This record gives sequence, C-alpha cells and structure tokens, in this order.
Amino acid sequence: MTTAPQNTDELYQALQENDRRPYGRARTVTAEELVDAAEQFAEPVPLVHALFELQEAYTYGSEPRKSPVVFARLLTLFDEQPDVFDERRRHSLFWRFKWVANALRVLPEIPLASLRQWLSEMRDRYEKAGLGLQPYYGQAYQLAAHIGEDTTLAYELWAGRSRTRLSDCEACEICERALYHLAAGDDERALSAWEPVLAGTESCQEEPARSVSYALLPLLRAGRADRARELHLAGYRNCRRNPSMAGEVGRHLEFCALTGNETRGLELLAENRNLFGEVDSPLDLFDFLTGVEVLLQRVELLGHGELPAAGYAGRSWTVAGLCAEVRGRADDLAARFDARNGTTAHTDRRRARLDRAPLVDALELTLRTRGLDEVTPAAPVAAPPARTAAAVPESLPELIVSARELDVEGHPDAKACWAKLRTLVAAGDYTHPDDPAVGPLAQLRADLLGDEASRAGDRDEFAEAAALHEEAAGLYDDAGLPGHAAVARACALLAAAEAPAGTSAEAPAGTSDETPDETPVEGDAAAEAKAAALGAAHASMVRLHEETAGLAPHQEARLLRLRATALGMRLQNSGNEEHVAPVLAEADLLHAFATRHDLGGQISRALLIRATTHALSGDLPTAVTGIDGLLDRLRTHGPAWYLPHTLALRGRIHLALQDARTARADLTEGLRLAADWPADAAGTARLHSDLAEACMHLGSPDEALRHLTRSAELQLRGGSRTDAYCAYSNAAQLCLDLGRVEDCIALLDSLLAEPDVTAGEVDDRLVAQLRLTRARALHAGEDLKVAAAELVALAAESAGWEDDPGSHAMIAAEAAVLLGESGEFDRAREAVDQALAAHARAPRYEQLSNCLRELARLRAEQQGPDGLADALALLAEAGRIADEARAAGYEARDRSLDTALAYEHGRVNAYAGEYEDALAALEKALALLGEPGAQEDHAGEWAECVRLAGAVEGIYLERPAAALPRLAAAVSRLNALGHTGETEPLTALAARLRDEE
Repeated sequence: MTTAPQNTDELYQALQENDRRPYGRARTVTAEELVDAAEQFAEPVPLVHALFELQEAYTYGSEPRKSPVVFARLLTLFDEQPDVFDERRRHSLFWRFKWVANALRVLPEIPLASLRQWLSEMRDRYEKAGLGLQPYYGQAYQLAAHIGEDTTLAYELWAGRSRTRLSDCEACEICERALYHLAAGDDERALSAWEPVLAGTESCQEEPARSVSYALLPLLRAGRADRARELHLAGYRNCRRNPSMAGEVGRHLEFCALTGNETRGLELLAENRNLFGEVDSPLDLFDFLTGVEVLLQRVELLGHGELPAAGYAGRSWTVAGLCAEVRGRADDLAARFDARNGTTAHTDRRRARLDRAPLVDALELTLRTRGLDEVTPAAPVAAPPARTAAAVPESLPELIVSARELDVEGHPDAKACWAKLRTLVAAGDYTHPDDPAVGPLAQLRADLLGDEASRAGDRDEFAEAAALHEEAAGLYDDAGLPGHAAVARACALLAAAEAPAGTSAEAPAGTSDETPDETPVEGDAAAEAKAAALGAAHASMVRLHEETAGLAPHQEARLLRLRATALGMRLQNSGNEEHVAPVLAEADLLHAFATRHDLGGQISRALLIRATTHALSGDLPTAVTGIDGLLDRLRTHGPAWYLPHTLALRGRIHLALQDARTARADLTEGLRLAADWPADAAGTARLHSDLAEACMHLGSPDEALRHLTRSAELQLRGGSRTDAYCAYSNAAQLCLDLGRVEDCIALLDSLLAEPDVTAGEVDDRLVAQLRLTRARALHAGEDLKVAAAELVALAAESAGWEDDPGSHAMIAAEAAVLLGESGEFDRAREAVDQALAAHARAPRYEQLSNCLRELARLRAEQQGPDGLADALALLAEAGRIADEARAAGYEARDRSLDTALAYEHGRVNAYAGEYEDALAALEKALALLGEPGAQEDHAGEWAECVRLAGAVEGIYLERPAAALPRLAAAVSRLNALGHTGETEPLTALAARLRDEE
C-alpha cells in the first residue's frame, strides 16, 4: 500500500482492491496496514470490516496462529457494541467461529482442553443467539476425526441434523461425509458422496481442489484410472504453490509416486519449493511433508537417491538427503499432534501412507512420459545402446581399430566406441598404445574431434562442427594422413555452408579468400545465400578431391558422397530445376565408384541420394521406384541400419502423393526396425514426426499427438532442443485443438520449467509461443485471471520486438479481450492502444477488427446502456480498420470485416436496449452476407443472423407478426439447400413466438 487511506471512502476502496488480490503475504501485509489505518477513524464499522479482511487473509494465507487473535478483537467489539453488527456482519462473525476452531485444531501447541473449551464457547454463543447447532456438531465431529476417536456418534449428531445458514457450504460438507466413509474403508460410498463436487456441481473457495486430492487414490483402487488422471491434472493446477493447500499438493505428489510418475512428482516438487518455507499451519505442513516423503522414498527405492531434489532454501539437496530431512520433521510433527491429542492417530496415518505400495505400474499422467533415468543432467543424455549393439572391445588397441572400422561402414555402434575412447583419453593416466595398427595419438585425437563435430552437426550447431572438423584436419596433417585430412576438410566445408548466413562459421583454411559476411540474412535471401554457399562448398570439395593423392577407396567414396550431398542440399534450398542434373551426376559417380570397389554402404547411399533428388524435383513416381529398388537391396545385402531412413523417405514420398495409409504403413515399419538401433542413428524422432503427420491425414489426431510428443522428447534427449521445443509447441497446440486443455497446460508447465528455459537460454520468441499457447489454454480452462496476466506480461515483452510488431499487435489484442472479459476496460484500452500502434507498422487487420468488436460486445453486455457510447466508439475504430483493409485489398479468411462489423452493431445495440438500431444493423449484415447457397459455408452464420434479427423483432420489439415470416422463409431456404441442421434454432424461436402471441 503506497499511502494510507485518509477517509473511510478511501479505506473501503482499498479493502475492495485488496480483496481482489490472491491470498498470500502481499495481501496479508496490506490487510494489516488497513487495520492500522481503520483504527485512526472514530467509526467502529470500518474497523470491523478491516478486521474481517485481515482474519480472512490469515485464514486462507496459511497463518492460523494469527486468526484467533483477530477474532478475539472482533468478538470483543461485538460484546461491547452489538449494534455495530448489522445482520450481514453478525452472520460473518458467527461464521468465523468455525475458522477459529479449525485454526486451533491445526496447532499442536494448543492443548486439547482449550480446543474443547472453544467448542463449548461456540455452542453457548450459538444457543444464546438462537442459532441452530448443526455447525457446532460439525466442528465437534471434525475434532473427533482429527484426534482419532470413534467418530460414529459425532458423525450422526452432525450429519443427521438439518443444515442452517451457518453450516459449511454443500461442497465442504460433502467432502467431510466422503472422508468419513473413506476412513471406514468404503471407497465406493466415498466416491458416490463426492460425485457432485468432482463433477463440478458444488464448489467453493477450497473445493473441488480438496476433494480431488483425497479422491485420487480411491479412484485408482476402484479401477477408474482415467478419471483419476483427469482430476489430477485439473486439481493440481488449482492448488499448486498455494500455502493454504499444501496438504493437497502433498497428496498429488503421493499420487505421482504411486502411479509410476516419479519424474513428474519431482517436477511438481520443484514447482512447490516455496511451500517448505511458507506454510505456517503445522497440520498442512505435516500432510505436505508426508506426501513429499512418499515420493522421495519411492525415488530412493528405485535406486535414484543421488538425483537432485528441490527442498528447503539455503542449500542443494539430493533425493536421499531431502528424504531424511523431511522424515525427521514429519515424524516430529506427528509426535507433537499425538502428544497433544493423547492418541497415535497421526503416526498411524503417516505410516499407512508411507507403507502403501504403487497402485499401478505406470499411469500416463501427461504427454511427457519420462523415467527417472531421463531426469535432466546438464548435458544431453546419450541414446541407450541398441539391442543389436556388439560388445565394446576391452582391449584398447582393439577398441581403437574397431571404432575406425565401424565408422568407415557408417555403423551406429561406432558411437559407443568413440564415447568409451573419449572417456579413456580424457583420463589423466591415459597411455597411448605403441602399436602401428593404432597409429599416433594425434590421429586418435583427430578421430575423436571428428565424432564430436558430427554430434554438433546433429544438433544443428554447424559453426562449431566446421571448426572441429578443421581442427581434426590439422591433427591428421600432423599425423601424416592427407587422405583423412581431406575428408575432414570436406566435412568442414559442408558444415560451414550449412551454417546460417551471417554466423561466424569460418571457411576451412585455403578454400576461400573472402571475408565472411556477418550481417544476418533472412527469408528468401537466406535460402539463396545458403544455396550459393553450398555450391561454393561443392566446388571447393572437387578441387580438394583432385589435389589429394593416395586416397583409399573408402575415403574417395566419402568425398564423392559429400560432393553429392552438398549439391543435394543446394537443390533442397533453391528448388531450382537446373540444380537437379548435377546432383544426379554426382550420385552416378558415387554409385559407379562404390560398385567398382564393392562398397555396399556407399552403393546404398548413392541410390538413396538419387531417389531423394527425384523426390525433391517433383518426380515422385520415379522416386518411389528408386526407393523400392533400394529397399530390396537393403533387405538382401544390407546394411540393415539404413532401412529405417529409407522407409522414412518412402513414407514421406507417399505423404506427398496423398497416400497417407501407405505412408503410415511405411513409417510404422521403419519405426519397428529403428528399435534395433540407437534413436539418433535410426532417425527415430523424424519417424515419429512423420507418423504424426500421416495420422493427422487419416483422422487420428490422438495417435498423432502421441507420435509428436515422442518425437519431441527424443529430440530433447538428443540435444536438438530448439527442434524439440518447436515440436512440443505443435503438440501443445494440437492438444488445445482437441479440447485436451489440462493436458496442454500440464505439458507447457513442464516445458517452461526446463532449466534452459528458466535460465533464458532458449530463443525468446519460441518461449513466447509456448507461453501464448498456455495462456490460451488457461482461458479455455476458464482460468481467466491467470490467462489475462500471462497475456499482459507477454504484451509488455513483445513491445520490444522491433523486428516483429505484427506479433506484438496480435498478443496485445488478445490481452485486451481477456481484460475486457474480466471487466477491466481501462487496462483493456491500454492494450488496444498498444495493438493499434503496432498495427500501424505491421497491419493485422483481422486480429484488430476482432479485438475491437469483441471489446464492444463485452462493454455492452456487461454495462448495458451505460456502456453503449464506449462500445460504439470501439466499433467506429473497427470500422476504420475495415476501411484500411479494403483500401489495401485485404480479404478476411471467413466473413468480410464489414459484415462482421454490421452483425456486431446489431448485438451491441441489442444488449444496450436500442432494438430498432440493432434490427437495422442485423438486416445490413444479412444483406452483406447474401443468402447461402448449397455449397457455401456461411449457412450457419446466416442462420444465426436471422435468428438474432427474429429475436430482436419478435421478442424485444414485440412484433412477432413480422418476425415469424422472416423465420419461416429462412427455414424454407435452408431446408431446400440441405442445411437442415441450421434450422433448429430458428424453428425453436418461431415456436416460442407463436406461444407468446
């Protein structure tokens, strides 16, 4: 609070503003300051309101020790000045007796006698005030359940009584009844009692989040795993990071631990790290810590106690270390409660939770199905060894020789050999073998640099790859191996050409005298620049090839393949028909050379390059013929590890031929064969991605989503993080399109918590796209406040995107609409002004028109006649946007902007009670739309416009005689055109009008 209120009006305004804040320290501190301010005024009523607000902040901000103190002041005021408490304030006072009972119960330092004394005070006060005792018996039952006494009588005394105005809400009472049945071991009866809350029929401040957290395990035991999964995703979102719901968070962690989702549990624990220090309620903390221990105990049992875990601030924790710390604290809390209560109830309940065995082996809770082995190390995790991988030789000379032989073949198992060699060479005690078959240490170091360069290229880090290849070439020169050096330099040339234009990938020594251009290049210019760079790289490779003597056959074949690859990539970038023949010529050279020297792998590579070139040139039938021949060869002669790539290409060609069914068969077979090899070597991520596309074409979006997320996770593990986040962004959008809102939010929450995202190491535009999709998902999930806050933050950040004002215009426009939905029209106006300013630089006609029209509708809908002037002003701005679009020759994707504007004029005037103007606007919209035809797709829109015009005319203007013929003509027109589904609202309205005549 910046300045203290100077009068009671300012105090009440400040109290209202604070009431809109989320519960937490900020709201509580302001409430404390407002009590201090209220004490300065002579009137007691403002002080009563300020004390009510402060007690509420303490109660829902998880500070139970302070709530009874505030209530004592209120009770004193009531006893001394009862006239200050009108009916509403009196109701609030007696309601809060229950808050105090709850607050005292969660504090183990409060003696049991004091708890019982307070309940007696509550009963006496209720009886004196002539109030029903059902709320008192409800508190007595809750105390008995807390202590661990026999609750049968206490439950009947409460549940058998009729509800009163001071009873807990229906949702809270349903939860207490369900918990009673749950404690008795009757899961089905508990779930039956819970159904109105779980279905969303009954809710309150704490519900359904509280009930959901308790219902998860009973649902699993009842075999309703899908329902448990659904409720976990929605319920967790409603309690995360909330200190007053720490116990609920603990139960969600326990659910993860008992369903094979330990990795997600650790993610959620990290997200809720604040609860270790912010929960002041010992009972809530006890429930939270016990849930945390269930999770950590499970992770440790699975052999991962060394993993990092988010725990108490001030130090780093491992799972094992945090588990021991949590165990000690939770044991102490259980002992304190049991000592106070004179029972062992809390120790027993805690032991029961810790002794539970997993309820299912694995329940897929989110779209990111990761095991504990995949929990983030800083470096990318290597793909697991393939089932067919040969044992890595133990002898160092044999290992070096084997690595080189496998590398020449292009065998995937070479990676495992290089990885082991890298570790051995890096050791301080490494001694290089004195063996002519192994060669000097410089050669081995060059080999390792070459492998490292290849891995950098796989991550699209081409500048680094080029530098590493060039360094390897220098070492090969030092070792007296010119053939090896030539191949390394050719690899460097290709990597340098692949580097984005404007980056600092240096051309290999001696290949060019030109200085690299450091100016970033984009769009078509970038494609042209890359094509030119690849052409130049090819020319340099040819010179290098011609100038290098004594090449071994496998080295010469490798150079020929690199030459063909450079030209193939040039064709891919340029799309120029003139670039087709040179690629085919190089492929023919490679094929002829490999055939002469019986290099089977290179023969297959030549055939693959040839088929790919035909596909790129648009000659798909020839490409299919070539691929079929290659597949026959690979199945007969090998190498088998080329089969997944070849089937992937065949699948993509069939997708281009619009034969999605055959494509899916090819890609599925490729994926099956890829399982025999490491994922990166077999192109498994790309296979999943292509399968996702095929499934979408075949109308199987859920299957497509599974493949898309699997592809993304493989890319993430393989180090291609940008590609992975792009794939996940597509998956999140697909999720949202499918209506799987909670899945979408859970996926994006997990991605946005990745270390490189939180550290700001991922492209800011890509992260912004993830956040934008999340905001839209939150809006779809009816979490308007959080969605609006995210969009407002994104709008502020995107304002600095000088190179992309159009995106800023779109984001600011979306933010404005959500602010309008929240009733914050002043802030919405600010966002609109930002959007309009950006639109002036990069027009977004449709988005701005949609935004202005929607804000106008919201104004009129929420404010009625009082909002009409502002709404019409917004529509006038939308009209100017439509004029600009028309002048620029812009055509909207669906209905024209003028038609949409006329329709919105109709709705706005109708909301404001200006029915004649509304009808005139709707008739204009109908004229602009024109009557629908049999093939036209605006029949639904036309019918809705007719319906609204009929409602305005027949109901609000009370002219049914005019409205009914309009509706009848429209129904006849739609039926004649076959749009029968669009007639139902019209016939229903007509029936209503006839009934009212």
